[in-house]
Amino acid sequence: MSPPDPTTAPVGEATGLTGYLAAEGFLDELLHEVDPATEIRGRLVLVEGPPKPAAWAANVWHDPVRIPIASIGEGAKALRAIQRNWALYSTGHYRRARLIESKLPVVRPKPLLFPQPAPAAPLGSWTLLDETTILAAARCSSPFPHGEARFVEDRSGPPNRAYLKLWEALTLAGRMPGPGERCLDLGASPGGWSWVLAKLGAAVVSVDKAPLDPAVAALPNVSFVRASAFALTPAEIGRIDWLCSDVICYPDRLYRLIETWLGSGLCGNFVCTIKFQGATDHAAQARFAAIPGSRLLHLHHNKHELTWIRLAGSQE
Repeated sequence: MSPPDPTTAPVGEATGLTGYLAAEGFLDELLHEVDPATEIRGRLVLVEGPPKPAAWAANVWHDPVRIPIASIGEGAKALRAIQRNWALYSTGHYRRARLIESKLPVVRPKPLLFPQPAPAAPLGSWTLLDETTILAAARCSSPFPHGEARFVEDRSGPPNRAYLKLWEALTLAGRMPGPGERCLDLGASPGGWSWVLAKLGAAVVSVDKAPLDPAVAALPNVSFVRASAFALTPAEIGRIDWLCSDVICYPDRLYRLIETWLGSGLCGNFVCTIKFQGATDHAAQARFAAIPGSRLLHLHHNKHELTWIRLAGSQE
């Protein structure tokens, strides 16, 4: 029998852990989801066992391995033997970690020009546990370093910065509205999300008690309904392809609205912001997470809020 090829031999020792990198400022929310933690290093929470649902994780490190190293060069060589692209999340031994990083291929992703797709190249994450041990995960949940999705911003078109949330949500969903589709934007004023949907070519029904920014209202594929987001029934709106909501309300009220639309069968795709006023409502979060075929996540551009996504065909 031939000896094993050293270039394909496994690098590192399996840990049986999953790593969860908390969204900045929301470590407590993440710990509520994934406890008991084995170890906490900055925002990185290491937990025994396979991945758990973790909406407050900016990035999940799958199957991380421990790699013993005797030198800076050996550390870089071990990471390069696994794959090319790595993002360092420093949790200690900062200078030594930076020296290892300097010997790896440079990873400086350019901001995405929306609606470009998310990067497809594998991007791993690593940290230095101590001077002689690397913890590295070749496979992570986010295609962006530390889950930080960045875009080439439009500083003249949209009326506020809320458009970045919808850009990020649609990019991560991998599906976007387009010509021939009809979108409902609830709580639309001043119109950042309506602007995104209209620029993608969809027909947009914008609903709010406050007016839209004049430039958004003037877009030919935007129609405005002055009303509460909760006052109109699905039957009044009719069939739509996308329901988008960045409306400010308590999570339970949004949940009841979504239940109504799901029950109507008149909408296929949903992108909604769940806004927490005061303490995080974990019970409400759990109700959204339990909706079949849906996804709950904290976007890089979210504040104290989560984004709930459900796409047509993902109910199974």
